[in-house]
Amino acid sequence: MARVALLCPDLLFGSKVEGALRAAGHEVSVHGDPESAREAAAGAELLVVDLTVPETEGPELVGSLRAAGEDVPALGFYSHVEQDVRTRAEEAGFDRVVPRSRMAREGPALAEALLRG
Repeated sequence: MARVALLCPDLLFGSKVEGALRAAGHEVSVHGDPESAREAAAGAELLVVDLTVPETEGPELVGSLRAAGEDVPALGFYSHVEQDVRTRAEEAGFDRVVPRSRMAREGPALAEALLRG
């Protein structure tokens, strides 16, 4: 269905998200660092970013993509106790930011909603 770039250094949770998105018919490329995700986002139809790990630099990644004119929809997920991360991600231009638990339950549906516009 769609090409999805997933930035998630957490191998266990990342494989869960990847598996759910693949089961929904998407082609998923998984990245553990922001630079490779930035490159993959250019050819992707959706960018999914784990905001719970500081190394992902998620808000900054999407902010720089938006500044460069990239308009790929972005879905971020975060730890429910880190509301400041959610706020930073929304300010940086993420289209949707959800708690990690919701991503685990509804990842493919959330992705579909963004892909439909």
